[in-house]
Amino acid sequence: MEKEKTNEKSQGLSKVLGPMHIWALGVGIVLVGEFMGWNFTVAKGGSIGSVIALWTVAMLYVMIVMMNTEMGSVMPEAGGQYTMAKYMLGPLAAFNVGLMLVLEYAMLEAADVLVVGQILESLTPNVKALPFIILSLLVLTYMNYRGVYATLTLNFVITAVAFVTIFILLFSTSFYDPQMTLINLKKMTDGLPYGYLGIIAAMQFAVWFFLGIEGGALAAEECRSTSRALPLGTMIGLSVLLIGATTTWFVCSGLVPAEKLGESAYPLYDAALATGKLYVIIALFVGTIMACLASANGCINDASRAWFAMSRDGLIPPIFAKTHPKYKTPYRATVFLLPISMAFAFTGMLDQVVTFSIFSALMVYVLTVIMMFRFRKMYPLGTIERGYVAPIHPVPALIAAVLIGMTLLGMYLGYWINILGGVAFYFLASVW
Repeated sequence: MEKEKTNEKSQGLSKVLGPMHIWALGVGIVLVGEFMGWNFTVAKGGSIGSVIALWTVAMLYVMIVMMNTEMGSVMPEAGGQYTMAKYMLGPLAAFNVGLMLVLEYAMLEAADVLVVGQILESLTPNVKALPFIILSLLVLTYMNYRGVYATLTLNFVITAVAFVTIFILLFSTSFYDPQMTLINLKKMTDGLPYGYLGIIAAMQFAVWFFLGIEGGALAAEECRSTSRALPLGTMIGLSVLLIGATTTWFVCSGLVPAEKLGESAYPLYDAALATGKLYVIIALFVGTIMACLASANGCINDASRAWFAMSRDGLIPPIFAKTHPKYKTPYRATVFLLPISMAFAFTGMLDQVVTFSIFSALMVYVLTVIMMFRFRKMYPLGTIERGYVAPIHPVPALIAAVLIGMTLLGMYLGYWINILGGVAFYFLASVW
């Protein structure tokens, strides 16, 4: 009996993923941030504060991705930052990182389906969001249950389609023609109403433009060549997101008044409505739905890998460490996390769900900085083969530390109760 349990726990995941799938996982999770959530930066820091926060947070993610990619390229195990913490910081830190990853993605998944429900309700009051939320989560969970290759191949397609719709909106405005353009930044934007403090406050929601791109490391064990797929897929993905984020800010800020943009549940769709062009409205309706579903799909994948890795290492009950005998997926972890995400979605509190997801991610980033210092101390350059080397260490880690501190300060200004609640939760989990 003991031997059977050992064999079940030692089952590995299928090595079927390439750079395209890592791109689809990272960008698929994050792209939804360009369709919703980021616009709260306008409410916190004004239009100019929003775009400054966007580029400042982009710098943070460049640093995070460089550190994660170097460490992840030599640790080809499911779990991503959890696995890094296991080797660099020990079991207690690893448990916290794993739990933070699970909740980060479970909350993000809930936010995705909340937006899908709100968009459908906007069509007519007779449409009820709840059945669509349940159906979306059930279908995506079933896809992840069946296999990662088909799931992320589909994610690549729907993510690419959603990304293209942003540029359909951009070119529909005739932004390149000063005489005919629909973009009116001077009239629609409100500058920097809260000064430099507003920029710091806006950084919390600017994270939404990039939150989850680092999740590609969670699929390291399933890559055919981790040292190639992880750096290539993640770096290309980050570049695509930066282009899309800047375009999104420009189009939305030029079409939707700042006071409306700052509270919209689906800013790109509102921008499409502002053009008055039916084909654009349809394109952005489809794009928003696809972006939300792609993100939820990737979140199910990442959260289940973190839960599976924790179970395989004995930090939570071993029942979740078994992989499917046919599909080679962590099917028990995948199914177990479904009702948790569904419960968060049922709250209907989009900004609260987004805030806890961001807080969990920032805590992971804090520990990532510490892990990078330990990694370079334990394994100096030349001692082990790396698929990618983060340049000019320790500069990326130091820059990331400063920007994480600024982002947490911005979160404290508006959501200090959430921060205290998050700290208390993870403290009690650690005691347990």
